[in-house]
Amino acid sequence: MDKFVPYDKMSKKEQKKINGEKRRDWNGIDPVTKVVPESKKVYKRKPKHQKDDWDE
Repeated sequence: MDKFVPYDKMSKKEQKKINGEKRRDWNGIDPVTKVVPESKKVYKRKPKHQKDDWDE
């Protein structure tokens, strides 16, 4: 039977192993970075209404 060793006293390898087990599952959360909508006060270079080539 293994003795109880506090987390702080464990070797770095054992701590890494425990931390890795805790980080395995995202529980259905998508880890992809989300795009935050920009403020309406920000200057935009794109024209508001793009010219349609169909009308010519």
